[in-house]
Amino acid sequence: MNTVTLKPSKEKSLLRRHPWVYANAIEHVEGKPASGATVVVRAHDGRFLARAAYSPHSQIRLRVWSFDESEPIDHAFFKRRVQRAFAHRQAFVRDTGAVRLIFGEADGLPGLVVDYYTEDSGAGRGQLVCQFMAAGVEAWKQAIVAALVGATGCPNVYERSDVSIREKEGLEQTTGVLTGDAPPETLIARENGVRYHVDVRTGHKTGFYVDQRDNRALVQTYASGREVLNCFCYTGGFSLAALGGGAKRVVSIDSSGEALALARANVEANGFDASRAEWLDADAFRTLRRLVDEGERFDLVVLDPPKFAPAREHVDRAARAYKDINLSGFRLLRPGGLLFTYSCSGAIDADLFQKIVAGAAADARVDARILKRLGAGLDHPLLAAFPEGEYLKGLLLQIV
Repeated sequence: MNTVTLKPSKEKSLLRRHPWVYANAIEHVEGKPASGATVVVRAHDGRFLARAAYSPHSQIRLRVWSFDESEPIDHAFFKRRVQRAFAHRQAFVRDTGAVRLIFGEADGLPGLVVDYYTEDSGAGRGQLVCQFMAAGVEAWKQAIVAALVGATGCPNVYERSDVSIREKEGLEQTTGVLTGDAPPETLIARENGVRYHVDVRTGHKTGFYVDQRDNRALVQTYASGREVLNCFCYTGGFSLAALGGGAKRVVSIDSSGEALALARANVEANGFDASRAEWLDADAFRTLRRLVDEGERFDLVVLDPPKFAPAREHVDRAARAYKDINLSGFRLLRPGGLLFTYSCSGAIDADLFQKIVAGAAADARVDARILKRLGAGLDHPLLAAFPEGEYLKGLLLQIV
């Protein structure tokens, strides 16, 4: 077995059960492990620490499979991990057509994301969509796919590993059918009583922002009779939720005409009154400022932008962008209005995000109180030892 020995004192994070080891923590490597190979990780004094996947091209050189010395990493291991993850979702996430089945490190499968869609057509087809983002899960791809099909009974698995992080692992981006039939151009999944068209082949991520399910339900709860503005709306997730909740008017902004076309199809698929929905194919930053200048006002504003800070070196620029849109968001709200604001940038932690939003409220000269802190649903569990997993953070605020 290939063995990796750490430098003195570099075992502390593994003893706290953090699942990553960086390249600069490694003293030496015995053997010549291939990319994705399983290695034994030992402390400088020879103590066993973990079994991990080796990634020679990544700064995250080791991703831990198991802290149990007696647990081999084989096909049975992946079958157990996938079955455990599926059981968790069955226990905690119900009545939805889109669920995050595997959430990387939190499910003991670092570098793997799997979403499970069950179509609303009644055909019971189902679709699993996977992203293999690290060398270890790439090496065990066939075993993982077999485990997914076995646990769920879903025969259709599609790969969306077209993410730039693979390049840091020395892997090429790739998409395509892994087993079963190719997915349709769009499938329809039901969530909180609303039907959504999902493009798993070319849409963002795996086709849908599954992580915002609970937050869409919250918007649906508070939308009745309100005028709503949804920025960076993509295919209309929050817009559809607001319409389903009885919003009087919903204005949605996105710079993708294709996404807006799917959003309009979603309105039709649900039988909503299309006259209550306005779609703006435009830059959200400029449009927000224009709406402020024109004196527009809303009762509820949703700000769910893309990732502004993909790495720590982008934090300052991202902070300015978040402040910009939140400043406009506050200025567009009527007294008593609600702001749902989010960041999916892992490099922006919850404390910094709150400070940015507070600064925007101060510049807008409004008093804003936090009603609720927001995050992903129970199908996105967080390891206590792995705070990096909490990428999505949000706030529900009210203008006093």
